[in-house]
Amino acid sequence: MDNSKKYRILVINPGSNSTKLAVFENTEMIEQYDIPHTAETIASFSSAVYDQYEYRLECVRKSIADNGIDLSTFDAIAGRGGFARIKDSGTYRVNDQMVEDLANPTAEHVANLGGILAKELGDPFGLPAYITDPTCIDEMDDIARVTGYEGMERKLKWQPLSHKATGKRLARDLGVAYEESNFIIGHLGGGITIGAHCHGRVIDVNNGLDGDGPFSVDRPGTMPIEDIIAHCFEGGRTKEDVVKEFISRGGIYSYFGTVDTSEVQQMAMDGDEKAQLILSAWAYQIAKEIGALATVLKGNVDAIALTGGVAKSNYIIDMIRERVSWIAPFYVYHGSLEMEALAAGALGDLDGSSPAKEYVRAW
Repeated sequence: MDNSKKYRILVINPGSNSTKLAVFENTEMIEQYDIPHTAETIASFSSAVYDQYEYRLECVRKSIADNGIDLSTFDAIAGRGGFARIKDSGTYRVNDQMVEDLANPTAEHVANLGGILAKELGDPFGLPAYITDPTCIDEMDDIARVTGYEGMERKLKWQPLSHKATGKRLARDLGVAYEESNFIIGHLGGGITIGAHCHGRVIDVNNGLDGDGPFSVDRPGTMPIEDIIAHCFEGGRTKEDVVKEFISRGGIYSYFGTVDTSEVQQMAMDGDEKAQLILSAWAYQIAKEIGALATVLKGNVDAIALTGGVAKSNYIIDMIRERVSWIAPFYVYHGSLEMEALAAGALGDLDGSSPAKEYVRAW
């Protein structure tokens, strides 16, 4: 292990509404850049996320050039991990097999582009590419998979990178071991997932990508089955039309035509009754999910923590806190810890403190 060297790591985090870049020296963030993507731009692509690859790559390359980032001075590139064929948490080197699997994923999510972008940008400079705690990690208890309809099971499509990073940070702040604690952690971003962390494993979490649980910025959340079926057969819609609509035009966007929650919050604060109702319902649904997971942990909850972009909104957070703070101590990590977690994963391999795993298909 080399504790003296300063390793330079570029981190790439594709999100539903932006692509974030950050320059790290070891685990210290030196610079961060946010590349916004409008809802209209994202909606112009098909439901296959890989169709956004060339567009996102061009955006990242332009940001690198505009901000004078010299990739030849870096030691590694870390990208957000998507739906490769991985079950276990940890950091993985991106190899050609992983790129192929991310380009032809088991589920569509913009995180699929993170590892591909990292390898594409790193290869010309001989830089290793990494992903950490990708979206395909599965630690859920079997009892949580049952849906009530034979042949269909609940699937995991969530944000383990954010969840794991927040859980470990929360444990460190509380002076306890993550592997010995029970937490309820929520990632409130473009997608919303609330998970029950039991002694280092996330044993239950809603499928935020497919619409299980609270609605989010652009996804509708749990809806009545009969209404969904009727909607699918109205107006000659194709399967692709419906999928695209539900993963990019639901939630806050469906009510207000924007994914800018700060704009909607200002409307509510200015007295707009519709904005007040929808934001109150949003907080209500998130709090309701937290309460449900308290039963999963049988009431033995050491702490509740929320993170993600929406966690920056005191307007939303205060309404959630009012409903759930009686369950356990309530903490908020403004923004996200994903960038730091990606850098830390790459650093562990570079300095030898936590070697990365080689990617081999788990199934």
